Amino acid sequence: MSRKTKRMEKQKNISKNISLILMTIFLVILIFSLIQIIRWIINNNKTEKVLSEISDAINIEEKSNGDELKYIIDFEKLKSKNKDIIGWLKVNNTNIEYPIVKSNDNNFYLTHSIDKSNNTAGWPFVDFRNKIDGADKNIVIYGHNRKDKSMFGTLQNILNEKWYNNDENSKIIFITENENVTYEVFSVYKTKNEDYYIQTDFKDNTNYDEFIKTIKGRSLKNFNVEVTSNDNILTLSTCANNNKYRVVLHAKKNSQ
Repeated sequence: MSRKTKRMEKQKNISKNISLILMTIFLVILIFSLIQIIRWIINNNKTEKVLSEISDAINIEEKSNGDELKYIIDFEKLKSKNKDIIGWLKVNNTNIEYPIVKSNDNNFYLTHSIDKSNNTAGWPFVDFRNKIDGADKNIVIYGHNRKDKSMFGTLQNILNEKWYNNDENSKIIFITENENVTYEVFSVYKTKNEDYYIQTDFKDNTNYDEFIKTIKGRSLKNFNVEVTSNDNILTLSTCANNNKYRVVLHAKKNSQ
């Protein structure tokens, strides 16, 4: 066999090997993608089933009181499903209308549903540092930004002018066993991943005033809502842009 023929044969083998490697990589990616899609579908089905079960287990009565609706939550039925349930949250013109849970860390409900089964959809949960005793200066609630619009998948609606300019959306309902109150939105924005806005404890009133001033200054809109160091607030947070950013809402607790 001539040297030229050997060289051509070698190049041919190299090309075959490269093609085989590329084909293998493609198949691995394809199989991985299919597994992820199947997993996503299964988790979505599980979430829908859990939501259906919760709907049957809770009693939400809407009673007209002037122009406002009053929601009465049957926490006894909710807690029969999961004792970690501490409240119920509703955000107008989003799909956010869920029982809220609280664990002893901020990791468990990132990967578990409300029935504590494994589920990448997770479940909206309160920061473990919050006490939910009526005295929390900043109650922080997290939820995944799901593509199927479940959990906090529609929290990004708050960044749209149509949403934050609609007075109907200015009130956030967060009900616990001890309190049935509303919160008034005073700031909505998107920020880089950080820990600042999820502070739950503050050194003193001055520190808290500075915090309020900062988060109000970030808002896409001036809601003209006065917030002082005497007020308690609610913070909702979800991720965006592949976890690079956070979509954030802050609301002031109204008097009972």
